[in-house]
This record gives sequence, C-alpha cells and structure tokens, in this order.
Amino acid sequence: MKMKKKSHYITIAVIAFWTVVLIGWHLYDPSSRFVKFEPGADKRPVGSARKADDVVIGEFFMKYDATFTEGMKDQWSGFRGKDRTNIVSHAVPIKLAEGNFKELWTVETGEGHAAPAVWKGRVYMLDYNEQLSSDALRCFDLKTGAELWRRWYRVPMKRNHGFSRTIPAVTEDGKVMTVGPEGHVMCCNGETGDLLWTLDLKKRFSTEVPFWYAGQCPLIVGDELVVAPAGTDTLMVGLDVATGSVRWATSNEKKLKMSHSSVMPMTLGGKLTLVYAGIGGVCGVSAEGADKGKMLWFTNQWQPSVIAPSPLQLSSNQIFLVAGYGAGGALLQVDRAGNGWQAKVVDQYKADKGMSSEQQTPILYKGNVIIILPKDGGGMRERVCIYQPTDLHRTVWTSASDERFGLGPYIVIDGYLFALKEDGQLFVYEIKGKEMKLRNRQSVIKDGADAWGPMAYADGMLLLRDAKTLKCFKITQN
Repeated sequence: MKMKKKSHYITIAVIAFWTVVLIGWHLYDPSSRFVKFEPGADKRPVGSARKADDVVIGEFFMKYDATFTEGMKDQWSGFRGKDRTNIVSHAVPIKLAEGNFKELWTVETGEGHAAPAVWKGRVYMLDYNEQLSSDALRCFDLKTGAELWRRWYRVPMKRNHGFSRTIPAVTEDGKVMTVGPEGHVMCCNGETGDLLWTLDLKKRFSTEVPFWYAGQCPLIVGDELVVAPAGTDTLMVGLDVATGSVRWATSNEKKLKMSHSSVMPMTLGGKLTLVYAGIGGVCGVSAEGADKGKMLWFTNQWQPSVIAPSPLQLSSNQIFLVAGYGAGGALLQVDRAGNGWQAKVVDQYKADKGMSSEQQTPILYKGNVIIILPKDGGGMRERVCIYQPTDLHRTVWTSASDERFGLGPYIVIDGYLFALKEDGQLFVYEIKGKEMKLRNRQSVIKDGADAWGPMAYADGMLLLRDAKTLKCFKITQN
C-alpha cells in the first residue's frame, strides 16, 4: 500500500515539473537578451559585400611609412619593356664570375602571374588580395622591396589558376595604368598613388572577359593608352593618358572576342600598325596619320580557341602567330595591295612540327628567334630552342635534355638569356651567334610553383616571381 502511494506522489511530481517547464518555455522571450549591433560593429572590411557589377575602381588607398631610395633611373615601362622586344641592350655587365646572384628582397603576393613594371626606382605590380576580394596596385622600392603605397578596390572573383595576369604600363612622366582581371582600367600618379581616372571595359564596351581572366597588357603609344576591349561594337581604343577620354575607336565589325594576347606595335610596309590576335582572327589597326584607328587588314585563317602569346614581327611584312592547346604556329604575311592591304597565312602547322609556344611570347634577337617549346612540342618539348625566321620548322640549337622549363618566362639582357623554370630555377645562357652556352644555374625560389609571370629588369636588378612570391636579385657588377 505504501509503495502504491509513493508511486502516486512521484507521478504527480513529474507531471508538475514538466508543466512548469512547458509554461516557462512558452513565457520565455529569448530576444530580451539580444544586443543590437549597428552597421560596421562587426568590423567587416568596408565594401566586402560588394557585387561584381558594383565595383568602384581605385576607391581605397594606403600609404606606408617607408623611406624611398633615390637615385634609380631605369625604366621597365610594361609588358616586354618599352619597345615590347623583351631585350635589354644597355645593361651594366652581368656578374657571373662569383656564382649565384644576390637576393635583395622578397615579398609575398596573392596567387597570380601578374608581373612588375619599373619607373625610376619604383616597382609597380597589380595584385589580388583574396581575403579582401580586391585588386590592388602595389608600389615597392626597387632597392629595398619596402611597400610605399597601394591603391585598391573590391571586386569579387573565384580563383582560376590564380587571379591577376597583366603588367602595368608606365609613361615617361610616371603615370601608371593597369588592366585588372575583370577588365577594370585604372590610372594613377606613380609617385603619390593619386587616382587620375578609371574605365570599366565591361560596362563601357560590353567586353566579355576570358575564362582565365584578362591577360591583355596595356600599351602606351605616344600620349595614348591602347587597349582592345573587343566588345560588342568596339574592338580597340586609344585613350588620352591624362584624362582617359577616348581619342579614337575601332569598330568591331569582325566580332572578335578578347584573348589573353596583347596588342603589339609593328611597322609593316612602312606603316605603324597595332596588331591584335583575338578569338576569331587577327587584325592590324592604323596607329598613325589621318586613318588612325582604322582597321587596315584582317584574317580569320588563324582562329585558336585560346591565345596567350602575342604576335611577333619577323620582318617588314611577316608576323609569327602562336598559341597553345594543340594550335601550333603560323606565319602571317601582310602586304600592301593597291590602296589597301592583304593579310594571308602562308604557313601553318601543329606544335610538334615547328616553332611553337603555349604561353610566353618568343624573342627575336639578332636574327634568331628564341623560344621555349610547349608540352606538346615533340621531342624538344619544354626546351629552349633557336630558330631562323626563314625556317620555322627546323631548330638550329636546343638546350640539353635536362634543361626544360615548362611555361616559364625568359628575357635577354646584355647578350645573355635568362630563363626561369616554372619550379623556380634560373638558368643563364650566353648567346653566341646561333648557339648558346649555359653559364649559370641557380635555385632562386625555394619550392617554387607556377613561375609563369614575365621577368623585368632595371638598374642592374632582375625581378621575377612564382605564383605567390615576388623577388629581386642583383645581377650586375655595379
């Protein structure tokens, strides 16, 4: 009887407990403990939620407390140097006798393959900060690597073999112009970092940016900045470097689309011409005279699906065209025809049948074409090779079988070829006529990866990079 009574009391207690819990649950207001936060209280960086079509180019600026080293004078004004040949011929003698080159400084970068330009001791490189989803034009001291300032803006992107790929263009008086991965053009004062003007190629010209982002490097011709937006109606434009206003525009009647190739200035048949290889064909645009901006000639005989190397002039009327992914190479001949022009592909072949490249633009040096063959280039794949402009199918010299470079860059300085293997090893060859001799081999980037960005030279210093690091080496005696 006592057990039955005890069980009864327990049942009543349990019911009472859960009744109190249920009543309390219904009466409790959790919002009473909420704390109201005003916008910005979470300290999230300004503009981090910005959409891709709501970019304010160049909106942020930061100046660093660093001393600038005076006295530097050289200029590496953009892609392949001032004349786009990738050749330096006035350098102080290269310092080879004592072995390895001295590393002066190194800085970490966002993942990408953009390369530097140099103006009187200042190094400019377009970078991407993945944490802040931002393009950034960074300015460093050439001598010390100290960051002097950066101009940046929000632009959300997803990594696709890195982000930035282009090289700034710098005028003689120090205006710096960039083309960002999503086609945002920015012009800054190279000394102070002040923003001078901007242009959105996608909004202004309906540019369709390539799958691996913009790889086209801006070109300065006189007092104009030349870019090829390859938009719905406009193929190429000449912009006033001081204001960004459009001086002339070329109609995109051939409906070319933007490739990763850059516009190359060439004198063909006595006429200064802007040559561009886009998706859908190759064209030449007048760069002088009353017909400036007019398309002089066009051919659709050369139409690779992806084009990274830029056209290379071989003679007064011949242009070498090359692309990767099995496209191979082609020889384009351009001649005057009455009052007009005629462009015709006179030779075309697969990558394993002649001179070819996947990413880097070859160098024409003293009658020789220096090139690194692509992975599908047959038995000589990935080696440094020399060809004659008159015979694009037969090598006259190749590097050794263990000297293969992948997609790495190369540059000629004072009669030496500097070739960077994509894993961070630097090779130096002395060029002797139609041959080269290996003079130095040095690991310049430990555990380097995807060292694809072009190199730059100024004041005895060589700038090079891999996917996440920019380095500077002293390579001359003084």
